Amino acid sequence: MQTPQRYDADRLLARLDRFDLTPFARGLRARVRELLCCGPQDTVVDVGCGGGRAVAEISAEGPHAVGVDLDPRMLDAARSRHPEADLRPGNAYELPLADASVQGYRAEKVYHSLDDPARALSEAYRVLAPGGRIVLAGQDWDAYMVDAADSGTTRSILRSYADRMPDARAPRRQRALLLDAGFHGVEVEGSVLVFTDEEVLPMLTALAEAAEEAGAVSAEQAASWTADQRERAREGRLFAAVPFFVVSAVRP
Repeated sequence: MQTPQRYDADRLLARLDRFDLTPFARGLRARVRELLCCGPQDTVVDVGCGGGRAVAEISAEGPHAVGVDLDPRMLDAARSRHPEADLRPGNAYELPLADASVQGYRAEKVYHSLDDPARALSEAYRVLAPGGRIVLAGQDWDAYMVDAADSGTTRSILRSYADRMPDARAPRRQRALLLDAGFHGVEVEGSVLVFTDEEVLPMLTALAEAAEEAGAVSAEQAASWTADQRERAREGRLFAAVPFFVVSAVRP
């Protein structure tokens, strides 16, 4: 069991690395830092820190950044890349931080994987000091768009992918959840990440394979859909897009 698990962690980290180096991702992280509004004397927690890139970027600007992740393999990777970073095991429901001990809380591409976001926001409220800021960034996977010849099969494949997540629609609910949790000054920003080159093809074919395994589409439908995407890649006609949202608020 250890070998497949290690392979999955490595594959996830490689996918995150590819995304993190794109201009879109760089801009997203920069915007999150702006919204955190933290100074050199402040502490920021990055929940679900992965390979530690955001932790290192925050620290480079002056604040003390604490990276938290529940996967020890991710923490090992982050420590190897950023040995000076403050990295701690933990999860969004039980952060290894004292009450009112941080001035900034960020979570990027995390909340769609949580089955109880209200509980996570309650924990965020606990660790944030009064006046501290929370910034959540992530995709609405139930709004994923792919151009394909067979629109029905496309809907089935994308719906199957979204339905396997604990909360694929997380961003659209976060404004209300933050208000319910007692946060003030909730603001929402949106943008769309567009893919038009063949680098997205492995992800699209993986979506079809997973949908077939889940019984959402037949083997014939998956094969036909994948063939269509491969042909589009050869002809330079690929199109896929997913909306990103950044939701920020203040802890009163």
